[in-house]
Amino acid sequence: MRSNPARPRAAVPPATAPVSAATARVRVGREVAGRGGKGVSVISGLPLAGAELEALATRLKKLCGAGGAVRDGTIEIQGDHRDRLVTELQKLGFEAKRSGG
Repeated sequence: MRSNPARPRAAVPPATAPVSAATARVRVGREVAGRGGKGVSVISGLPLAGAELEALATRLKKLCGAGGAVRDGTIEIQGDHRDRLVTELQKLGFEAKRSGG
């Protein structure tokens, strides 16, 4: 079905103000649910989107020597690399903390 150019589009909510790296609540946790018992380090709360998030994910995967993915605004790195990831994110200017046990 083609969209009608004469029909007005639905209102798009205004974008929220960008969060600076220093004020973002970046959390690095570990999850195993839904992965067959394999643990992954999950980085959430990053104030990045799109290409910037992909570039950071690539950098962190290389740092850890592991695979991973970007899903729903979070970065998943295979394996338990929480301490290494928190240290690197802090070097990059993010206020990162380890979450979970």
